[in-house]
Amino acid sequence: MKCPFCNNENTRVIDSRPAEENNAIRRRRMCDVCSKRFTTYEKIETIPLIVIKKDNNREAYDRSKIEAGILRACHKRPVSTESINRLADAVETEIFNSEKREIQSRVIGELVMNKLKDLDAVAYVRFASVYREFKDVNTFMDELKKVLE
Repeated sequence: MKCPFCNNENTRVIDSRPAEENNAIRRRRMCDVCSKRFTTYEKIETIPLIVIKKDNNREAYDRSKIEAGILRACHKRPVSTESINRLADAVETEIFNSEKREIQSRVIGELVMNKLKDLDAVAYVRFASVYREFKDVNTFMDELKKVLE
């Protein structure tokens, strides 16, 4: 592993521990030349996942889109960044555990909504209003009734 500071190729691992719920390994490294320390993460390489959008276009899976959607739904809500990351991790784990090469975007949306429902009801309704494209107040009220039951 090259040192990001001096580009020397002689670095060594000084600490190693599990990260991201044992889905990765966090390694603290030190450069033998400049003695600076840096962190690397090792993750298992997964099969590329393709997301099939509503219009049947296909694109590569991008975790940041899930995180951005959850973040928007939780805007100004008492939800910690850690909770948002855990939710995104849980969704991602379910997606990859299905071992499919392609997944419908609506399946991802449903996974996010189900997990948001348990995390924060307001965030859930916000996400559902965008995801399900509520056209009028009645559609919005129908979703609220589901939450209240």
